[in-house]
Amino acid sequence: MAFNYDKYLRTEKMPTLWCWGCGDGVILKSFIRAIDKLGIDKNDMCLVSGIGCSGRFSSYVDMNTVHTTHGRTIAYATGIKLANPDKHVVCVAGDGDALAIGGNHTIHGCRRNIDITFIVINNFIYGLTNSQTSPTTPQGMWTVSQKAGNIDPTFDACKLAIASGASFVARETVNSPKKMEKVIMEGIKHKGFSFIEINSNCHINLGRKNKMGSAMANLDWIDSITVSKKKYDTLSPEEQMNLLPTGILKQDTEVAEYCDMYKEIQKAHQGQRGKITQDDFEKKI
Repeated sequence: MAFNYDKYLRTEKMPTLWCWGCGDGVILKSFIRAIDKLGIDKNDMCLVSGIGCSGRFSSYVDMNTVHTTHGRTIAYATGIKLANPDKHVVCVAGDGDALAIGGNHTIHGCRRNIDITFIVINNFIYGLTNSQTSPTTPQGMWTVSQKAGNIDPTFDACKLAIASGASFVARETVNSPKKMEKVIMEGIKHKGFSFIEINSNCHINLGRKNKMGSAMANLDWIDSITVSKKKYDTLSPEEQMNLLPTGILKQDTEVAEYCDMYKEIQKAHQGQRGKITQDDFEKKI
C-alpha cells in the first residue's frame, strides 16, 4: 500500500516551486515519513523555516508552521518551545540561513541545549538568490560573487555544532533517504538540541557552473565527498581531509535541557516569592 503523503501536506500548494531534481523534495518526504513513524500528532508539532529554498517547507507541510525572517529560525523556535515545552519544534534552514546571517543564533541554540530539532539543508550555495558563495561552498568553486573561484575556507557545520554544545549532531545526504529518515527520527526523539546537516544538490545554481549540470552529477559529487562515520574513523588524518562523515556524530543524553532548567528556576522563584510576575522575571534577569 502506497504511503499517504497528502495527510501531511497542504496539497493546494502542490506542485512545489522547487527546481526539478532538487533534493528538498527528498528531504520533505523523509521528514514526513519520520513523523508518521513516530506517531506524532500534527497539532503537537511546529515547523519553523526561514528564507531561501528551504523556507518553502513551512508552506508545504500541514501542521503548525512559522515562516520567519532570514537567519532567525532558532530565535523564533526558542520562544515557541519555551511557551510550549510539551510540543515538538523543528527548524529547517539552508546553509546560508543557518551558518551565515543565522550563525549566531545557531551557536546559542546549541549552547543552551534547548529541545529543538534543527535540520540544516546544505547545498553549498545560496541557491534562491542565484549562486553567491555560502559558508560551505568548497574552495575553488565558481559562484557569482567569486567568479575566479571561491577562496574562503570551507565551513564544517557539524564541527561547529559539536564545539558549541549541541547534544545530538548528525549528517546525512539526499543520496540515502532511508538513513536520513532514521536520523531525523532519532533527532526528534532526542531531548536536547538536535543538529542535523543534510547534504543536498543544487545542480541549477551550483552545478551548472562547476561541471555538475545534472542532478545526478551533483549527487555523484556529494557521494564522493561523504563517507560513513564508521569508515571515516578508520582513515588517517590525510585520508580524512576533504571528506565529511555521515551518520550520528554525537549523542549525549546526560546534558541538562534548557526548558527543564527554566522550569526549575520558575519553581524556585515561586517558592521564594509567591506568585510569579513579569516584574519578578525582569528583576531576576
